[in-house]
Amino acid sequence: MIEIKPDIQHYSELIRENLIKNYAGMFREAGNNMPYPFLTPGSDQYADVLWDWDSWLTNIALRQIVLEASDGFYADKLLQYEQGCILNYLHYGGMDGWIPIVINREGEVYRPENPYRANMHKPVLAQHAAFITRNNGGDAEWLRDKFYHLLTFLNNYRNHHRHITGLYFWQSDLMIGADNDPCTYYRPPHSSASIYLNCLMMKELEAAIYLAGCLNLNEIGAELQTDANALKSAILEHCWDERDGFFYSVDINLLPKETTGLHAGQPREWDCLIQRIGVWSGFLALWAGIATDSQAQRVLQNYRDTTSFNAPYGVRTLAKYEKMYSIRASGNPSCWLGPIWGVSNYMTFRGLLRYGFEDDARELAEKTIRLFGRDVERFGAMHEYYQPENGEPILNRGFQNWNYLVLNMSAWLEGRQVVTEF
Repeated sequence: MIEIKPDIQHYSELIRENLIKNYAGMFREAGNNMPYPFLTPGSDQYADVLWDWDSWLTNIALRQIVLEASDGFYADKLLQYEQGCILNYLHYGGMDGWIPIVINREGEVYRPENPYRANMHKPVLAQHAAFITRNNGGDAEWLRDKFYHLLTFLNNYRNHHRHITGLYFWQSDLMIGADNDPCTYYRPPHSSASIYLNCLMMKELEAAIYLAGCLNLNEIGAELQTDANALKSAILEHCWDERDGFFYSVDINLLPKETTGLHAGQPREWDCLIQRIGVWSGFLALWAGIATDSQAQRVLQNYRDTTSFNAPYGVRTLAKYEKMYSIRASGNPSCWLGPIWGVSNYMTFRGLLRYGFEDDARELAEKTIRLFGRDVERFGAMHEYYQPENGEPILNRGFQNWNYLVLNMSAWLEGRQVVTEF
């Protein structure tokens, strides 16, 4: 049994008290653009808005909060709000598979002119549905009538966001989650096979396979398994860098191969070029279980390097040695060029645990608890992102969202029951 440091215990208690006090405001009722009740990624700032990966990760944290609050009232009603998050999104699905990134209760729900040439809901929809289903004993019948729309969503990605390499790419740099990731931000359309996107897709396919099994659609599951196997092979082939021992995004913006002309005598034999830009999302290859054991050991060395990612308060979202490194406050796009975010700390933490790096995971959990605990103690709330060296908040007091996952990290550290993503 590992002894919990006194300051960590103190901050954990402050965080737990703060989250339990505020979480009830995350429940929203059906109405207007929302046919089903749903969850927002926070009780204060999000009003009546449903966001894609925000709602998924917040739901994981909310399950932990309700567990620890021993709140029978919210525990009993939570399931309908969780399922409503998925069903609201699938309500806007269809044969083309395009599903919005965000839904506002009021106003028109955005839909692009070409549903095959625009970014859409990140590939976390099946993951969110699988998380809900697994926590309800594997009962996926609530999803059966809309499962077709989930499959067309995956088909849209497969048929229109997948490169000849087998990697998935962003259609543009708009609303990609890690807003100004330099591997995608201000790059040409259809040019970025992001490691972040591909790791999410790997887990998304695995979640869809699970859901298909729950619905006794095993033949469909077998087809999805073929896609998952192909994607894993593509990531290992194209995103792994043997020189640096890290996973990177890939540039697919290459001119067509010439069959005549100057280059015809020796056309290129490669279909992509690796982008050696140190972005935190390289650690998602551990979170998604893609890395081999030997690769994971080398990724661990990158994680431990204090000149790149490892900071006193967590994981820098861009390696400190990169020329683009900046922690300057920005709201649109949000700054992912170095500041500490709760979500990057959490997902890296989960990846470290998956490969058995418990000492490193423990240290990262402590850093995260200290970061948010100090914030709650001083300001009564959490912020959106932070300076890496001293943990000072940069902007947006009252940001909740995936920051709440610190409670899941604390539960693991203290040996209590932990709610985890699918």
